[in-house]
Amino acid sequence: MRLKNIKGSREYIAASEYVIEEEIMASHKGKWAAEIYQNANPLQIEIGMGKGRFITDLARLHPEINYLGIEKYSSTLLRGVQKLEADPVPNLRFLRMDAEGIEEIFAEGEVDRIYLNFSDPWPKDRHAKRRLENKLFLRKYYRILKPGGRIEFKTDNTALFDFAVEELKDEPWKIIGITRDLHNDEAMNEGNVMTEYEEKFSAMGNPIYKYVIEKIERKGALDS
Repeated sequence: MRLKNIKGSREYIAASEYVIEEEIMASHKGKWAAEIYQNANPLQIEIGMGKGRFITDLARLHPEINYLGIEKYSSTLLRGVQKLEADPVPNLRFLRMDAEGIEEIFAEGEVDRIYLNFSDPWPKDRHAKRRLENKLFLRKYYRILKPGGRIEFKTDNTALFDFAVEELKDEPWKIIGITRDLHNDEAMNEGNVMTEYEEKFSAMGNPIYKYVIEKIERKGALDS
């Protein structure tokens, strides 16, 4: 659930040094590590980062990795920007954009890992095409991920998780790990970085679902 609209949030975000300007995002395609971070480290992204707790904590834990947080809503992203400005993390930047356009922003094989955390479940069937875990989005992710690149997806929504697992069928992905009770799964929970929603929902007794999938190289995969 996104925050109510905050007046001036888009202008504030646009002026921040930690947010890549919308007008020039595409110009960094294929060159994110070199141009934004001035290194050759792997690039990992979170799509739908919310207020940024997860990706900020992750970036602090792994300074050897470049991180990009993507959020569609200005009022939500604003919170993450303000926190980063107050306590900077050099290997973290943000994008305000819709995930529909990720292939315009990232080159084929440019991304090392994608995180999808507590995405909007879009519960009505007619809105299934908007779910970030559907086949159409999976194919976008496939193209921008490097060979062997991974997606990590977490949710507390049973219907969304069932849908997401079903969408993997006949697609070029290998399931590396899957659980319907993350916090009681020792192997899957090792090194887990919590999101704000995850902490809230698990405190309510909700089980957290997670899968980790890996891109499988197939000749001619997703040509259509």
